[in-house]
Amino acid sequence: MHRRRRTAFVLTAAIAAAAPLLTACGNDAHPGAAAVVGGQRITVGQLESRVNEVRRAQRAAVPDEAQYQQVLASTSSLTRDTLHNMVLDQVLQRAAHDEGISVTPNEVEQMRAGLEQQAGGAKALETAWLQKYGIAPARLDDNLRLQLEAQKLATKLGTDTSQPAFWKALSTASQELHIDLNPRYGTWDVQKSSRVDAKTPWVREVTTSAADGAPAIA
Repeated sequence: MHRRRRTAFVLTAAIAAAAPLLTACGNDAHPGAAAVVGGQRITVGQLESRVNEVRRAQRAAVPDEAQYQQVLASTSSLTRDTLHNMVLDQVLQRAAHDEGISVTPNEVEQMRAGLEQQAGGAKALETAWLQKYGIAPARLDDNLRLQLEAQKLATKLGTDTSQPAFWKALSTASQELHIDLNPRYGTWDVQKSSRVDAKTPWVREVTTSAADGAPAIA
């Protein structure tokens, strides 16, 4: 990365993908599973719980019924996007682990403090992440940890999150984890580390000068 700029990305939804390279799992093979990642199930119940966290936060932020219905309409793909993020979380953690990368709570705290300062406070940051990226306030620190892992991974590889070397590392991690999705949620493209039928980019580049000390909210 350029020494005077830092790059962060926000996990939102999946990249528009081509044909899948893994076969999706069926309910008969994995009863009650939304996905199987590294032999571990992400259950439908766990997925629904995560989606409900976002919906409750959205409802609290938008008490007006008409406006809330607009929010629901604009986030109609929330369940599938949330599953994508839950799977990608594990893919990125595996890629980071393979490179010996870890993130400390203090690093997350520092990143959050910088973002809060730019956003105008903790509540403003939480609202921004909820509205823009579908991240519930309770999951904000987890999301920032993933961003730091991505930054460190890209730096370790001598690249950035937009370059093939970074994506190759995620593709390798996807292959290692043998990801299967329940067909109702699509399939997983190993090359792009993405759900196949999602429509919007999951990587959002955010940059700031070194003097600011933290990524800016675009």
